[in-house]
Amino acid sequence: METKEQGRKRLAGILWAALGFLVAGMIFLDPLDLLSLDERLRGEGLAEAHRHDESGEEEGGLWTCGMHPQVIQEEPGQCPICHMDLVPLVAAPDETAGFHEGADHASDHGSGPMEREILFYRNPMDPTITSPVPAQDSMGMDYVPVYANEAETGGGATVRIDPAVEQNMNVRTEKVARRDLNYRIRTVGYLEFDQQRMVNVTPKNEGWVEKVYVNYEGESVRKGQPLFELYSPVLVQTQQELLSALEFAKRMAEAPEGARSRAEALVDAARQRLAYWDVSAEQLAELEATAQVFRTLTVSAPSSGVVMKRMPGLEGMAVKPGMELFHLADLSSLWLSVEAYENQVAWIREGTKAEVTLTYFPGEAFEGRVSYLAPEFSEGTRTLPVRLAVPNPDGRLRPGMFATVVFEPAAAESSLAIPTQAVLRTGERNVALVRTGAGRFQPREVVLGQEGEGYVEILAGLAEGEDVVTSAQFLLDSESNLRAAIQKMVAQRRAGG
Repeated sequence: METKEQGRKRLAGILWAALGFLVAGMIFLDPLDLLSLDERLRGEGLAEAHRHDESGEEEGGLWTCGMHPQVIQEEPGQCPICHMDLVPLVAAPDETAGFHEGADHASDHGSGPMEREILFYRNPMDPTITSPVPAQDSMGMDYVPVYANEAETGGGATVRIDPAVEQNMNVRTEKVARRDLNYRIRTVGYLEFDQQRMVNVTPKNEGWVEKVYVNYEGESVRKGQPLFELYSPVLVQTQQELLSALEFAKRMAEAPEGARSRAEALVDAARQRLAYWDVSAEQLAELEATAQVFRTLTVSAPSSGVVMKRMPGLEGMAVKPGMELFHLADLSSLWLSVEAYENQVAWIREGTKAEVTLTYFPGEAFEGRVSYLAPEFSEGTRTLPVRLAVPNPDGRLRPGMFATVVFEPAAAESSLAIPTQAVLRTGERNVALVRTGAGRFQPREVVLGQEGEGYVEILAGLAEGEDVVTSAQFLLDSESNLRAAIQKMVAQRRAGG
């Protein structure tokens, strides 16, 4: 039985014997054979490298990071940002056609693979920071080379991606078409009194209130309904003057024309003064027919409505001209106040109809019409006060009620429009991505008009029938911005010599 120590010695002997045979072979080997062996090994390595280069060219010859597409290199490696392994960059067929054609032409002349020109190096995190030589940023990341054909290919900032990648990105498009834009504005508001239908009842001369017919606030009154009786010495005196003027005019009936005219003028003056003090035509007719002076004047409601305010302790009170004894509000029509945002004001104008609904009356809808738009926006809310007139013939609506308002403005007919989600709003401009071909996308600055029901009007920048991207446009837009920045830097460097 062989021990472990004997086994180790036996293995060592075999290794030394093999090493001896190898040394002997190298001593007796012809140097020319050794050189040819080396050349064969080098040839196989070059062939393998050439096959690798050809496969790389078939895949585009470039490598990129799956998480940071702005990182592009000529050979495999790791991303300088996240250190992930780079993957082959698959370009569109028409982008690589010129490169392959140039490579074939160069091989025909025996010049070997085509070398791409490095224009400069850029910071992988900020494309605006460049260097003419290889460099690193403050975090130790290597600058990425920018090649001539990378900056010039594509014509502007057009983005080109493989159709398979386009499908994986779920890129959806919709054609630019003409449509009728309908915009329903939904908001809330509250009902309030119509200030044009509110009146104050005040005496026009001094006197005393002898009797009150309306005794509490909230009572409904009709136009012409008596409110109170007012005794005024001035009214009594003016009635007596009217009766005296009438008696004098009768006596002057047979007098000359001038005398009759003066007598009639006195009668008209007395009548007019009583009318100014709200003595009705019926009361004047009764006064002239009976020739009896009324001790008190009956003051009636000038309009129908609700008594919103009544001076307390009114009966027996001495009053002066201008004192507010009653405050009446007509509820047959109310105001509805709402707030409109800036993008909604373009759809609202005086006369625009609206549907008004209230939770107090489920299933019912009232009609309102815009009667007023404020001249300026509120600073705090950046909204415009809008007022609607809402008929209330049966008096069911009350001031202070909250209501839901839906405006139905006239539709903008036959407007060139695209979906609102197809517009990229940068704050300085509005951009839409146009699909110009298979895997080709071009950013286009557009001028927007009115919006309505998920679509926005296009005033300039697009033509009818073009395809605009409605999804994944942020990824395409970031790529187009990167290409545009690279092309701008290339143009500046070439212009500077």
